[in-house]
This record gives sequence, structure tokens and C-alpha cells, in this order.
Amino acid sequence: MLFRHSIFRRLLAAAGFLLLTFPALAQDDLLQQLSAAQDSARVPEPVAATFKGVRVSNGHSIETPGQGVLLFLISHRFGTLNSGAYNFFGLDQATIRLGLEYGLNDRLAVGIGRSSLEKTYDGFVKYRLLRQAPAHMPVSVTLLGTTALTTLRFGNERPFRTRLTYTYQALLARKFSPGLSLQLMPTLVHRNFVATERDDNDVLALGVAGRQKLSKRVALTLEYYYLLPGPTADDFRNSLAVGFDIETGGHVFQLHFTNSQGMIEKFFVTETRGNFFDGDIYFGFNVSRAFSVKRK
Repeated sequence: MLFRHSIFRRLLAAAGFLLLTFPALAQDDLLQQLSAAQDSARVPEPVAATFKGVRVSNGHSIETPGQGVLLFLISHRFGTLNSGAYNFFGLDQATIRLGLEYGLNDRLAVGIGRSSLEKTYDGFVKYRLLRQAPAHMPVSVTLLGTTALTTLRFGNERPFRTRLTYTYQALLARKFSPGLSLQLMPTLVHRNFVATERDDNDVLALGVAGRQKLSKRVALTLEYYYLLPGPTADDFRNSLAVGFDIETGGHVFQLHFTNSQGMIEKFFVTETRGNFFDGDIYFGFNVSRAFSVKRK
């Protein structure tokens, strides 16, 4: 009888132990499953700093200033290098654009500017539609729409609408490594006014740009716009720019050599006249200063 009672007590103890430990084991297993589900559902951080500035050279990059950031941008081009010693190889001449850009949020930015070339005012809206993310999104896509207004006085005064030019771009970029980024820029430029009936009101171009880091603070940049066949491509040249990005104290100082004098799409996409390989090269720079206007 004592032997039976001893066995019975041991069975009760074993059953009690199982009843006490099973809920804890089940809870641990459930927590592990929930944690695994959260890890699988977690969206990876988007790729940052595909380009270091909001411009590659003449044209826009996919980057925007960021929410609450006001960017003051100075773009400058001297004269052509082949203008000779009399013009100090172009340094006696200058074309400048002053611009302001503001990030309404991390995706949407607006901007305005004024160029000395043809006394042109411009404005734009820029929206980051897609952002590159590991294993989720292979590229970043930014949409850009710009308007340019020429205020230069002509001999015979032209109607207001004939002074307007519109540009529409889709900027597609991928950061292949910490040092290499590439970007494609399908572009449509619509001009309300053209000089002759032969000229196109709508001009199509395909741009390509790249950035390759040479050191921790210096990167080589390249930008090229190919004009699709037509009267504009017959009368003008494709825009080409080679430059260097130099990071200094949180800012990027951009130096450029380009065959385009203008610094907005109206000029460098459709009105480039210089032959880069004949020395029609404008040396210039972009420099910007960011101000935090509103905290996130």
C-alpha cells in the first residue's frame, strides 16, 4: 500500500510540473513566432545619399532637401576656356543662377530661381515617388516638373504665354555600391514659342548621369543629355558635363566643366551650342547652404 501511495504521489508531482511549465513554454513559443512575424514584416530602411546634392551638374538629381530644410543654391558659369587670354580664358565673363528650394516633407519639395541668362525666372515641383530599399525596391524614382519665364526685352514685345517653357522629367536612379550611383532622366521640354515653323515645340531627350567616389570626400560626376533626332538635335548639341563633388564640413561644393552655358532645363537641354571637344567649355560651380526652418 505504501508503495502504491509513493507511486501515486510521484505521478501527481510530475503532472503538476507539466501543468506549470507548459503555459510558460507555450508563451515563449508564441512570443518567438510573433517576433519572427514582425521581423519578416519590417520594412528595410531606404537607401540614402544616392547623390550628395540636389543637382548632379546642370540637372537635378533624385535628392530633395528634406522636411523643413531651406536650401540656398548658387550656380555659376564662367565663359568658355577657348575665349583666349584676352578674356582670361572665360573668367572675365559670368552667368549666374540664384535659387531657393524647400522640403515640404521628406518626399515633396518646391523651388524658385532666377538666372541672369535671358533674365529668366524658374520654378519647380519635385516629388520622390519611390525610394530604393534592399530586397524590396531596386531603384529610386523622382518626378520633376518645371516652368521657366524669360523676361528679356525683345524688339517687338511678345505675348506673355510665348515666354514660357515647361519641362517634365522622371529621374530613375540606383546606388550600386557606397561609391557608385547611376541615374537616367527621360525628359520632355515644351516651348510655347519657337523661332521658325521648322522648330519643334516639344523636344524629347534622354539624360544619363553617374557619380563615382574617388576618396572619402571627393567624387567624380558625369552628366549627358542626348537629344532625340529632330530639328533641335540638328541645330544644337547634346549637353555634356564632367565635374567633381567635394564634401566640406557637411556641405558639397561642385565643380563642373560643361558645354552648356545655362543652368536650367530650358537652356542646357534644348539650347546647348558649345562643342565640348573643340574647347567650348564653361567652367563653373554649384554651392549650397542649408537652413533648418522647421523641425520634423
